[in-house]
Order: sequence, then C-alpha cells, then structure tokens
Amino acid sequence: MNQQTTIEKMKSMRLIGMAQTYHASHQDNLYQDYTLDQFVALLVDQEWENRQNRKTERMLRNASFRAAANVKNVDYTSQRGLDKNMFERLIGLNFIKQHENIIITGPTGTGKSYLAQSLGRQACTHLYKTKYYTTSALMDLIQLNKLQGTYRKFIKILQKIDLLILDDFGLHPFDEIARQALMDIVEYKYDQSSIIITSQIPINKWHEMIGEGTIADAILDRLIHSSHRIKLDGESLRKNKKLN
Repeated sequence: MNQQTTIEKMKSMRLIGMAQTYHASHQDNLYQDYTLDQFVALLVDQEWENRQNRKTERMLRNASFRAAANVKNVDYTSQRGLDKNMFERLIGLNFIKQHENIIITGPTGTGKSYLAQSLGRQACTHLYKTKYYTTSALMDLIQLNKLQGTYRKFIKILQKIDLLILDDFGLHPFDEIARQALMDIVEYKYDQSSIIITSQIPINKWHEMIGEGTIADAILDRLIHSSHRIKLDGESLRKNKKLN
C-alpha cells in the first residue's frame, strides 16, 4: 500500500485530522502497539477533534469580537461587585439552553464588554452560533438593510443566532426605525435564543431612553423578566491598569 497515496486521498476527502495522524504514525513509528480497532478509533477521534476545532475557529471569526476575552482571565479581585459564583454559573451556558438573557450594567471601564465577550467566546467553543455588535453598529446595519430592502432577511439571520451580544446599549438615542428594529429583534428571539446587553445606563432609565411608551413596555417585558442581571460599580479598570 502506498502510504502517500492514502494520505492524499484522505486530504482530498477533507479528512485532515486523519491524514495528519496517519502521516505522523508512519513518520515517527507511533501507535505500533495499537490494535487495528484502536488505531481506527484514534483516526476517527483525531478527525472529530480537528473538525470541532475548525468549527470553533470559524464561529469565533464570524462572531466578530473586538477583544480576545476569555472566561479563564476574568478578574474577580477588583472591587466592582462581580459575583464570582453567579458568573461561573453563567459560564456553564445553561442560560443559552434555557433561552435566557443577561444584562450587564455599570460605569464605563468596569469590564462590561469583556464579560459579555468572554461569555460569547465560551459559547463559540461549545458551538453556539454567536454574534457581537455594538448597538450603534447594529442600528447602522439595520438602516442600510432598510434602504436595500433586505431588512426582513437580516432580522431572520439575527433570529437564527443562538447568542446575540449588544454592547454599549443606549449610548445613542433611539429613533423610530431603531425602536421598531429592537422590538422586532426582541420579539423574534424571545423564548427562542439569548441576548447579552451591556449598558452604562441603569435599567430603570431604559423605558425613557427607548421612548414610545407602548413599544418600550413590550421590549422591556420580553427582555428584562427573563434576564440574569450583573450590576458593576467602582472605578475604571483601565484607570487602575494605567496607574500600575
């Protein structure tokens, strides 16, 4: 049997993990004590792991995170009101399975965005489809899709995302289009998937910020009552890092 031909066939069938393991086994005389069943199982396991890793990498790229946030690097020592037990429960991602939301509020620099994106990365590693937007960027995209006549198609794409992250919520005023778009997003995703929102504005100010009382009531009713809430406080972590 021509080993190189076998490897090339594996690659042509996109069995990259198998090809790499098979090549290494002959190159370095590995797995000589494996039975045939054990070696086949090894090849399958390596191919499975390779594909999972590629899926994760693709999901991370598509998520468009701004920061290389990781739940392993979350700072629990800073005095900012972050409940370690609560956050580590969220890291388990049961909130996504239950189609629940997370709202993270607090002053600028307290790490809201980092926490949201670290949970987003965790979701990607578990193969949940995730997308990150600053709220203003999302509203700009919505305006563009409105002009192009592709708004409904875009909203359906958002509907299929397991975890939607809206950062810096409320930094810009909501006009009629933004208000209706937020209503559509929350309505479509309610009890179907999860949203993480970060905001410098306290939740009790959101009704006024969104405007149009009836729409604000509908949005907040669907969004807040199924949400885990993290309220941060204290000085900016950026300021503390600069001082150090």
